[in-house]
Amino acid sequence: MDRSPAPSRRRRRTRPVLGSAMAVVAAGALTLTGLVTSAEAADVNVAKNAGFESGLANWTCTGNSGTTVSSPVHGGTSALKATPAGQDNAKCSQTVAVKPNSTYALSSWVQGGYTYLGASGTGTTDVSTWTPGSSDWTQLKTSFTTGPNTTSVTVYTHGWYGQAAYLADDVQVTGPDGGGGTDPGPSIPGAPAGLAVGSTTSSSIDLSWNSVSGATGYTVYKDGVKATTSTGTSATVTGLSADTAYQFSVTATNAAGESVKSATVSGRTAKDGGGNPNPGTSVPKHAVTGYWQNFNNGATVQKLSDVPANYDIIAVSFADATTTPGAVTFNLDSAGLNGYTVAQFKADIKAKQAAGKNVIISVGGEKGSVSVNSDASATNFANSVYSLIQEYGFNGVDIDLENGLNSTYMTKALRSLSQKAGSGLVITMAPQTIDMQSTAGEYFKTALNIKDILTVVNMQYYNSGSMLGCDGKVYSQGSVDFLTALACIQLEGGLDPSQVGLGVPASTRGAGSGYVAPSVVNAALDCLAKGTSCGSFKPSKTYPGLRGAMTWSTNWDATAGNAWSNAVGPHVHGLP
Repeated sequence: MDRSPAPSRRRRRTRPVLGSAMAVVAAGALTLTGLVTSAEAADVNVAKNAGFESGLANWTCTGNSGTTVSSPVHGGTSALKATPAGQDNAKCSQTVAVKPNSTYALSSWVQGGYTYLGASGTGTTDVSTWTPGSSDWTQLKTSFTTGPNTTSVTVYTHGWYGQAAYLADDVQVTGPDGGGGTDPGPSIPGAPAGLAVGSTTSSSIDLSWNSVSGATGYTVYKDGVKATTSTGTSATVTGLSADTAYQFSVTATNAAGESVKSATVSGRTAKDGGGNPNPGTSVPKHAVTGYWQNFNNGATVQKLSDVPANYDIIAVSFADATTTPGAVTFNLDSAGLNGYTVAQFKADIKAKQAAGKNVIISVGGEKGSVSVNSDASATNFANSVYSLIQEYGFNGVDIDLENGLNSTYMTKALRSLSQKAGSGLVITMAPQTIDMQSTAGEYFKTALNIKDILTVVNMQYYNSGSMLGCDGKVYSQGSVDFLTALACIQLEGGLDPSQVGLGVPASTRGAGSGYVAPSVVNAALDCLAKGTSCGSFKPSKTYPGLRGAMTWSTNWDATAGNAWSNAVGPHVHGLP
């Protein structure tokens, strides 16, 4: 609402006029007292909750006629909506504190059906004004003077019998403070939350965000530069290039100023000719992978929309085994996720993809019992995962089988899936450290067998104990050397640097052992990519194409205030 200061207006008191003869006689001998007064305080709006930002606080509406709405509004984020019914004209009123013998300007912005604005109990002449209705906001104005003993006045709005509902906003009762004060002026609003990318075309991207209390408008920034403004919680940024990624943030504004910028989200325009951009091609050179829990184990329960923008690949954990060998399905745990529906889940997948993220389905986990050990089970695996991709829109699959893997048949399964899904398929793997100690291991062999279609291997550097590094020395988990010396095995064993990521817990509660601080993860990334911040082990060469890092899980990260993704995410994205 408009809460800018009202124009300064002062009451005038008439000075006595002395007769000219008396003035001449008394000029040298008479001292006049009590004729000059100090300036009085500026007028204020004595109405409280004048813009209905606090619901119907301070207002009383007859029957159940009044409520507040978020649209349409004249200012701020709320307005009064009152609906006449039967013999009820939907009167909403407030008693305001006034000064006796004072004049007040009364006004309100109104819209809709017949609307009246007035004041009663003035002690002089009560007043009212009205409009037969308008489809646009119209300002009603009048004024009243209080009597010599009047200290309170009732101001009101109402509609008319049998007529449509009316809207009122930004009520002003401007005059001397009667002792009740006025609402405090606005403070700078907080940063908007929930910024998300919606529909895209080859030249535009739709954005939406959560409303901010006290905000009267919002400013959208594209790549750090002001792009557009909005009075609501959505906007469309136009004039963009086709098939191009942009970074967006938004601020909230009011008369007091502008908030800090929101968290940044990425959005990509569609290719020329329309249609959505291929989400399978959006894995950046350096990427952060996070596992999202489809269950509640004490970590923060999240919707996919809650996952921070620092994550580039979100692995939905986990697919469920079926009675058919090798086949999997997915069952959203709506009850455990506070009523999160399948429709919301699917919509959130699309929103993440529109923001340039990849959402994949993870198969396995600690308790996963999927077995692909025959041609039939390989076919069943490929067909069932592809069915999930079609149903939910997943970008790919993550292999996290901790109870054994057959490289021959898993290779067949993943190649079959790739042929079905196309070149945009994202394939990630999360082996345990023991599985990647040698190229003779089944996991390592699978990774090398599908190297041409493999996205990244995020080995789990935790729950491990001591392991051999690529220099033949033993390293204990929980150190920079453990991360770098074991990653070296994969880097020198045949995987491309872009196919190697460091998998670590997001917090001490995310794993039984092996947690390292985000600073240690960042040091290991720098050691491998740039040859700096190493421990006692230093690789013989650098791997600037290193893909990035992974964590279990986005939920445990959220439980710890997103400390992991806030520290590691920007570091990964800043690698050479």
